[in-house]
Amino acid sequence: MSLVQSRQNFRVQAWITTLGILLFITKIIAYYQTNSLAILSDALESIVNVVAGLIGLYSLWVAAKPRDLEHPYGHGKAEFISAAVEGTLIVASGVLIIYETVQNFILQRKIYSLDTGLYLIAATAVINYIAGTFCIRLGTKNKSLALQASGKHLQTDTYSTLAIIGGLVLMLFTQLFWLDKAIALLMSVFIIYNGYIIIRKSLAGIMDEADMELLKHVLGVLNGNRREHWIDLHNLRVIKYGSLLHVDCHLTVPWYLNVHEAHIEVEALDKLIRKEFGGSIELFVHTDGCLPISCPVCTKDDCPVRQRPFQKRLEWTLENILSNKKHTVT
Repeated sequence: MSLVQSRQNFRVQAWITTLGILLFITKIIAYYQTNSLAILSDALESIVNVVAGLIGLYSLWVAAKPRDLEHPYGHGKAEFISAAVEGTLIVASGVLIIYETVQNFILQRKIYSLDTGLYLIAATAVINYIAGTFCIRLGTKNKSLALQASGKHLQTDTYSTLAIIGGLVLMLFTQLFWLDKAIALLMSVFIIYNGYIIIRKSLAGIMDEADMELLKHVLGVLNGNRREHWIDLHNLRVIKYGSLLHVDCHLTVPWYLNVHEAHIEVEALDKLIRKEFGGSIELFVHTDGCLPISCPVCTKDDCPVRQRPFQKRLEWTLENILSNKKHTVT
């Protein structure tokens, strides 16, 4: 990620945090106007928006710091930690809503001025969705998990608010006031589920879990742009460190290439990966010289030292490219 992108991410997160504070105040006003438990549940989730926004700001500041002796791979994983905390807070807000709803079954509250409250939270829903969409697009473009998590959270807030609006409108016309509690309980389950998804994704990043979709994307690029001297590719590893993509692999080239010629092939691989995935790439390639077992899958027509006839072009797949051994026809 470039310095310009890092600063852009930070500015956007600052605006999102400010927006979260303003929308939280709006929802609290709507709650006091109506005394609706459903609207209170929406306001409680907005508290999480504010806290998560502040955590996201800190994580983006840390993630933008350059590598140092203590952090040779940079500080990008701070974004995963931020997303994990944010997901935990989302789950906590869902549990709190359930608690408040159960309490309300015992202590009945009168609901009033629903029309005013509906206008207020409807406005917050529109603003949240626009801001969330912008965050997700920019986070995807700049490969920032913190921004994507913030955008996802804002959109989740929008969906929950829309559901609450629908339920309150129905309650307004039917006068079935128990719907207020039912809506709150349903939205708490929805909120907890979305929090779990964010936690799961962030923990996968912290534990360096293989991203199969990303690996498939990398494989598609490599298979579609193979060079003549790329006889084999194996022991491929792709790991995310925040916005930084760390790639290492073993590249088999003709054994008779000199060091300079082999380095040209590595540079071509590096250029291909960077063109597809951006400049935030850390690529480590170990070059291997080919062996006679490589001849059946070597597509080089004019090889002066071929010892076995060519049989077929071997497609790199998830099954064969992750193994730490040269490929041949089995």
